[in-house]
Amino acid sequence: MLAVAVAEAQQPKKVPRIGYLTGASPSFEAHRLEGFRQGLRDLSYIEGKNILVEYRYAEGNLDRIPGLVAELVQLKIDALVTGNFQAIRTAKQATKTIPIVMVTAVDPVATGLVDSLARPGGNITGLTRLTRELSGKRLELLKEAVSGITRVGVLGDADEESVAIGFKEYEAAARALNITFQSLGVRGPNPDFEGTFQAAAKGRVSALITIRSAVVNRHTKRIADLAIKNRLPSMSEGSAYVEAGGLVSYSANEAESYRRAATYVDKILKGAKPADLPVEQPTKFELAINLKTAKAIGLTIPSSVLLRADKVIK
Repeated sequence: MLAVAVAEAQQPKKVPRIGYLTGASPSFEAHRLEGFRQGLRDLSYIEGKNILVEYRYAEGNLDRIPGLVAELVQLKIDALVTGNFQAIRTAKQATKTIPIVMVTAVDPVATGLVDSLARPGGNITGLTRLTRELSGKRLELLKEAVSGITRVGVLGDADEESVAIGFKEYEAAARALNITFQSLGVRGPNPDFEGTFQAAAKGRVSALITIRSAVVNRHTKRIADLAIKNRLPSMSEGSAYVEAGGLVSYSANEAESYRRAATYVDKILKGAKPADLPVEQPTKFELAINLKTAKAIGLTIPSSVLLRADKVIK
């Protein structure tokens, strides 16, 4: 009996394996990823020692999502972390047992990902970033930062379901603010952004809003450069665009959202069921402004807006 007990004690403890799936590239994902890794470190997880993370990047090619989900499911991961809407939906269809921790831009209840925020049900929980709910606030901030906006163009991937929701949100917000709305749909994998900006100029668009998606995220610098070239003030849904040369962004703090995703992983590894873990909303928001871009397009940001900025690029 003693020999059996010693043998059991010497059995190596199973190291949990987590899947991390994104529709973006490693470079675009860097700040989110660092937030998630920091969250793991805060909870005493050390990659390669007491936790393993399998990283998968679709790099803007949504056709790769189903294959990447299947790959991670086959690895029998202990949980999947993803912020991509298509990946969440695909994973929900692929497995009823592997816990899915989402960091989603859409309303998870309205889109059928969970039953309710308080009681998600099923195998999905995590965080909603209120990206769509902030559409009106973004348009208000843009109007405050840039006087004289009469027509706004909204650029997004015409083939992505979550983006279609975004177009509707911005259209409703523009109507409420008496601003004319023009949708500027692009299609991957190689969007015709030059043609899109020509359409914006033809439509006399006076400002641009970019809806985030896997395809569009690959081209942040290109979009920012074209906006500057066309002297178009631009608003985006995350500070990565502002760092690439976009004018302004307003969103939940991404690094913080992904850091909090690690707490869900921890709870699940300790036995909690996703169905019993309420979906959380963001607590930190971030207004980012690029003053170099403002100067390049001949714009002065009012001090009333500038003083509220959390991040200013000079």
